[in-house]
Formats: sequence, structure tokens, C-alpha cells
Amino acid sequence: MKPVIFHNSTFYNGDCISGAGTYIPDNSVDLIITDPPYGINGDKLHQHYNRNEEFVVEGYVEIPQKEYADFSAKWIKQAERVLRPGGSIYIVSGYTNLIDILNALQQTSLKEINHIIWKYNFGVFTRQKYISSHYHILFYEKPGGKRTFNLESRYGLVEKTEDARSCNNADREDVWIINREYKPGQIKNKNELPTKLLIKMIQYSSNEGDLVADFFLGGFSTAKVAIGLNRRAIGFEISKLMYNTKIKEMEKIIPGYLIPSLRNPTIKETKNLGQRWTEEDSSKIIQRFKSLRAKGKTKKQIIADLAEEFGRGRFGIEKVLKKSDPEFNKKPKVGTLSDFLEK
Repeated sequence: MKPVIFHNSTFYNGDCISGAGTYIPDNSVDLIITDPPYGINGDKLHQHYNRNEEFVVEGYVEIPQKEYADFSAKWIKQAERVLRPGGSIYIVSGYTNLIDILNALQQTSLKEINHIIWKYNFGVFTRQKYISSHYHILFYEKPGGKRTFNLESRYGLVEKTEDARSCNNADREDVWIINREYKPGQIKNKNELPTKLLIKMIQYSSNEGDLVADFFLGGFSTAKVAIGLNRRAIGFEISKLMYNTKIKEMEKIIPGYLIPSLRNPTIKETKNLGQRWTEEDSSKIIQRFKSLRAKGKTKKQIIADLAEEFGRGRFGIEKVLKKSDPEFNKKPKVGTLSDFLEK
């Protein structure tokens, strides 16, 4: 299996199970993002979606359902082997054979971090049941090392929406609403992951220079986005026709081409965030709380002031006050409903 190498990235036309076993060393991959065949006659998907197949490359290789459990166990075992300790894996799956993926994961040392739901537009039309319009994304890690998770890579913790919600929290909820991409007139695979989805996973779970693997390259979407974000890529595609069609596009990819399109999060340095609380720290917080309370400020205002003054997180401050200061939990005097809510 002769590789093609571009931009410090390596691609193979062949089976991922034997290929990974031969060409990828143990503990060498930082992140795996992959969208394996679903075992649902994927070569006939166009019959369900009412779409023009004129620009879709033939040669999609499906796995018979009776072989799916064994197939899943074998490739996931290789994924476990090549991931570095602390490395992450995202597996995109439909629901039909999801149980085989989950069973295969249980046979490894990999640990679940999140079970994400990817909600997309335009599900398969049905008349006698609910319309399926989501995929599952299984986010797991290999124990034994520090897992990369770039908390503020997309939104800073201090950023708020118009209705005062945390942008960071909203972006990290485990239901992702990201539309599929439509590429009229462009050569494509049967089922390609959208760029926005891939950017999100790669931003959170890897750093520039990291090695990102895809065991089922398909349209090479993962590889393109990885290189576009200044990561290295490695992967396998068993279809010769698909591989030969898409490998030509990889020559034209410019490393880092996606970087200018990323938003710059607003990050505010919180000097003591995550530091252990001492008795002295707690005492200072309590005394300052009493002082600000005496000035007639609300709890919400006080906690914001204390977070700014002491460089601590809001929830850490609340925890200390609830535990150490009885005044924090005192009910306000009877007044209007708005007074009660404000306090």
C-alpha cells in the first residue's frame, strides 16, 4: 500500500484495519474523527433523499449488516491502539447499527466523554413514523494521559448572548445544530461531514501540529479541514475511484487556509481560576461580601464584583459563601416579587 504524502500528511488507498495495523505506530495519533459506513445500504442512499447523483463519485463501499459488529470491533481496536494516551476519538454513526459501535467501544479501554447529537436539516421523508434528522457522535478518550480540550478556543467564558446566556456554554451543549452542506456541481462522496462540524471537533480536541486520523476518508473532508487548521492528517480510503478522484484535490489544499475564517474569542484572564482555596482566601471573600452587602448591592452584583476583584470563578465564590457565611443564605425581607428575584 503506497502512501501519498502532502503537507506532512499521509494517505493510503486501502483497508483501514490492515492498513492501520501496518502503517500507524502505537500511541502516535492525537485525534481521530471518522464517519464509518453505516451498514444500511449506503450505496443506495440517493433513493431516500431525492437528490441528483450526477456529481457523486461511484464506488461507495458498504458493509453488510451481518458483518457490521465484527467489522466495528476490528477497526475500533486499531483506533484504540494508535491513539496516544489522552487522545480523543469522535465516531459519527446513525442509529440502525449504533449498538454495534457501542459494543465495540465497550471491548476497549476507551472511556466515554460525551454522547453528542448532531441535528441537521432535511431528514429522510416518512409517512408512518417520525422523520429521522440526526446522527450520533460518540466522543471518547484513551485513558492514561492528558486529554486536549481547548475550553475557550471558540468562545470565551465571559462572552454573553443578547439574552445574557453564556456563549461558551451554549457552544458546548451536547446537541449540535449544524446543517449539511450542499455542493451543486461539485464532485463529492455519498455522505460528507460539513466543514463547520469538523472545525468544531478539531478546535476543541487538538492543537496546531497534532496528528488527526480518519479511518474512512471518503471525500477527504476531515483531512482537508485538519490541514486547513494547521494540523497533520493521516487516513485510509478503500475505494480506488474515490481515492484517485479526491487525492488530486489534496495537492491544492493550503495549510492553515481556514485559520483566517475563525472567530477570535474574547478571553479574560482570571488569575486564580482553578487555584486551591485557602482559609485566608475564604475569609477575605466573606469579609468583602459583608462589606458590599452593607452598601445595598444585590448578591448577583456582589459576586460579579468579587470575581473581578479576586480573579476567581463565580461558582467557586458562591460555594465558599454558601458554606461559610450564614448571611449569604438569608431570605430577603418581604417585598415585591421583583425585589425577591433581584436578591
